[in-house]
Amino acid sequence: MNLAIAILAGDGIGPEISKVGVNVLNTVAKRFGHEFVYTEAICGASAIDAVGNPFPPQTLAVCQNADAVFFSAVGHPKFDNDPTAKVRPEQGLLAMRKQLGLFANVRPIECFDKLLDKSPIKAEILKGSDFICIRELTGGMYFGEKYQDDNTAYDTNYYTRPEIERILKVGFEYAMQRKKHLTVVDKANVLASSRLWRQIAQEMEPMYPEVTVDYMYVDNAAMRLILSPTFFDVIVTENTFGDILTDEASVISGSMGLLPSASVGTGTPVFEPIHGSWPEAAGKNIANPLAQILSGAMLLEHFGLKEEGATVRKAVQASMDAGIVTADLAGDAQAYSTTQVGEWIASYIANQ
Repeated sequence: MNLAIAILAGDGIGPEISKVGVNVLNTVAKRFGHEFVYTEAICGASAIDAVGNPFPPQTLAVCQNADAVFFSAVGHPKFDNDPTAKVRPEQGLLAMRKQLGLFANVRPIECFDKLLDKSPIKAEILKGSDFICIRELTGGMYFGEKYQDDNTAYDTNYYTRPEIERILKVGFEYAMQRKKHLTVVDKANVLASSRLWRQIAQEMEPMYPEVTVDYMYVDNAAMRLILSPTFFDVIVTENTFGDILTDEASVISGSMGLLPSASVGTGTPVFEPIHGSWPEAAGKNIANPLAQILSGAMLLEHFGLKEEGATVRKAVQASMDAGIVTADLAGDAQAYSTTQVGEWIASYIANQ
């Protein structure tokens, strides 16, 4: 298979983990006889510094002309610490999602037996956790009308029926492919937008009679994720709730550096780790590249390359079993660099 892949390395640790992820993809391509062609483009803080726009038109064109986008991370403290900044790196990420029509973010959360002791949650609670969070990606407060002056500010949590129906459809369909259990997370006791979500979900239930649907307020869901994560199979929720819950769920896997994601919709799909740019670690070769590598596995599987994706996942598991991990997972054992972990995984794939 031939694939054109846009590479958006972004900021902070982005270029380091991106390089590792591309190397793994190249190793897969060589082993299985594929050809992947890459085009690099700027985004985030680096794009603001270069052209004053976190997602410039040239980058959009590169993404639109690609089969997939392999994205890493955006963000920089000089923007985080300046509440008056009008242009921010994260605006580039939001623009990419909106302009490519990527309304669904798919975030798998799984428990790795080798890392049970890395989580602050008891192993007997975590063991067997395996669920997917479907997060709506182009609506809600992140995109609704905003206002701020020195005394007043607001963000509008705006949703329409078509936006809600299409993301719920994704949730129901994923549930059909898995254990047929869907949890709709909202705040319908307080928010009008959530009541519309719940109303539409209830209307759609008869279309999927095999799926067991339950409804959970987001505060309860946040608690249940920690107390009984094995309860969940597929979670579907709005933009802000999904952002927060999936970061919380990183303790189930053992590190945010293990969580990949896919953003899909009407345009070019984007595959990216859910962690941030961690600018303090930039250039130190210590960042965990596994989420980037696993995002590559999701990319491969999206295009029907199931064996290739499974090979990458097997290699990642083997690296953890062998203790070839970065400092966030190593504990008191030897920690390996970003590059060393990536090279070990690539070698494993090449020699299997």
